[in-house]
Amino acid sequence: MSTTALDADVRRAPGDYRVLTGDRPTGPLHLGHYFGTLHNRVRLQNLGVEMFVLVADYQVLTDRDVADRLGDHVEGLVLDYLAAGIDPERATVFAHSAVPALNQLLLPFLSLVTVAELSRNPTVKDEIAHSRQSAVSGLMFTYPVHQAADILFCKGNLVPVGKDQLPHLEVTRTVARRFNDRYAHGGPEIFPQPQALLSAAPHLLGTDGGKMSKSRGNAIALGATEDETARLVKRAKTDAERHIGYDPETRPEVSGLVLLAALCQERDPHQVAEDIGAGGAAALKKVVTESVNEYLRPMRARRAAYARERGYVRDVLRAGNERANAIADATLREVREAMGATC
Repeated sequence: MSTTALDADVRRAPGDYRVLTGDRPTGPLHLGHYFGTLHNRVRLQNLGVEMFVLVADYQVLTDRDVADRLGDHVEGLVLDYLAAGIDPERATVFAHSAVPALNQLLLPFLSLVTVAELSRNPTVKDEIAHSRQSAVSGLMFTYPVHQAADILFCKGNLVPVGKDQLPHLEVTRTVARRFNDRYAHGGPEIFPQPQALLSAAPHLLGTDGGKMSKSRGNAIALGATEDETARLVKRAKTDAERHIGYDPETRPEVSGLVLLAALCQERDPHQVAEDIGAGGAAALKKVVTESVNEYLRPMRARRAAYARERGYVRDVLRAGNERANAIADATLREVREAMGATC
């Protein structure tokens, strides 16, 4: 099914879909995350799609030796979710480390894929190339299978992804198909083969013109103050041409800033660029700063309010963990029964 047709079907029958999505708690979420994924998650939630939002704390270790300040980052990630509009009454927010049965699914799932198949995964190759580790860990190598456990533990059948994540999702589809072929014995399928809802999210550059990233110091965090935002935008890269235009191919840095302002204003970037015209980089940065701060102001206010209620934040995660555990336990029992491992 094409992305357009799939999106139309989700709108028509949101109750037919269950989504698994999430993030690693490695630092504050930023505007790239918001316009790339968070905005769409809230949209799907508000349509009535059942949402499972994973705080992937175990997967922090895929590309680093230790998980620094993990507890703080987990709570910070939940704060960002709540501030962005994830509603714990309609979405299950949970953590890897709190759901043992989910992680136990990794063992039978690993038996369904070969080392050669994992080695060929282009996304894994790219992640290994950019790894912080001196050697490739088994967790990084088997990450796509762990992701399959994430998606299939709740029998997720819809996964919002970018094109770069399609190889991972194909591993999940392969695991589901092979498990059904091997253990369903001609009966009803045990796992769905989840569909990819391709993201039409814009590609936002960081303030240095490179990929927006937590670790590169080039991203505007959702929880940043207005002054911090102004400082980040002030030092953003532009170019020598005074007239502001929107041409991502030939003027990527300027166009990245124009796009950021346009997204926050909910306008076409060409119109935003035309308004600035000959105002130059100073006028562009002023518009971007004002647009971002105006857009994020209510989100930041909500985040600050939730941050004063840390007990509530922990309750959200505790309730999500309980629900995820109940579902994972049931799925693991079904898997063990299908495999004949019921002792």
